[in-house]
Amino acid sequence: DTNSPVSVLDQINRNDFNIIQESLETRAERLNLGFQKSKGEMVIFHHPRSLLSPEALLYLVANGQSLSWGGFTHKFDKDHPGLQWTSFYSNYLRPKLSNILYLDHCIFFKRKLLTKLIPEIPIFEDTEISKILMKHGKPTVLPFESITSAIRFEKNGFIKQALMNQVMKVGYHLGTSRNRMNKTYEKDLNLNG
Repeated sequence: DTNSPVSVLDQINRNDFNIIQESLETRAERLNLGFQKSKGEMVIFHHPRSLLSPEALLYLVANGQSLSWGGFTHKFDKDHPGLQWTSFYSNYLRPKLSNILYLDHCIFFKRKLLTKLIPEIPIFEDTEISKILMKHGKPTVLPFESITSAIRFEKNGFIKQALMNQVMKVGYHLGTSRNRMNKTYEKDLNLNG
């Protein structure tokens, strides 16, 4: 059965997988290192607090030739109307309006499309990735779910976290210090360290 977890393990055993252990300061640095060490034609940046099904990965392996770049359908691991709206916006509006996918979609792309290193900034590295990749077309959002932890919303409360997310986006577009924004975003959480 090609859809079973055993098949994913078989895929891993047939390929040259390496675990890289490095102490790097930002997620962008870790993504750049992973990209540089990877060898495949298709690359996936898997979000550290997201889960993909074996079927999602097998679909990507089987259909990578026909895909340029994109991500998987975002869904939080908690049920809340605000979280459902956030996922809806992430899946159906943001990709169409701005060609931006966040890392919790588990961004995938053809290797040749990442034409430069990701800026080594502490926040919004996923937006920078999308800006590089969008030069090659719109992202595809595959129907397989990327189940993502709602821990920020649980710790900060939905309204506070939703407002903070919008303030961070405005700060990004205004050129606010990325280090300052990251300190605010990670205050009392330190989830991206």
